[in-house]
Amino acid sequence: MTGNYHQLTLAEVRPGMVLSDELLDVQGHVLLPQGTVLTEAMLALMPRHGIEVLPVLQDEVTPAMAAATLQHHEERIAHLFRKNDADSDSDWATATLRRFVTDFRLGVEETPEHE
Repeated sequence: MTGNYHQLTLAEVRPGMVLSDELLDVQGHVLLPQGTVLTEAMLALMPRHGIEVLPVLQDEVTPAMAAATLQHHEERIAHLFRKNDADSDSDWATATLRRFVTDFRLGVEETPEHE
């Protein structure tokens, strides 16, 4: 881990905070890489993975850092799904997976459907 970090409970972590180390699930699989800017959507999914404490940097995230992280995620998603045309209906399963990954990594909030 890096030197300037806090171990915060999930209740103390706020969107915009940055992971100081890789975040591992209970099986030791990497959930999020070091340097990830946490979003509300990411934090909402932590209990599903048994995450109660997160290592976060002490320093505040600048808008430039947040923009760089989002750009990195966008580039990574484009690379991972490079063989899938996002506008094609022929492979709906991959398109759905891409949408979910994009929403999660970019912090898109789910909007409740109106009744």
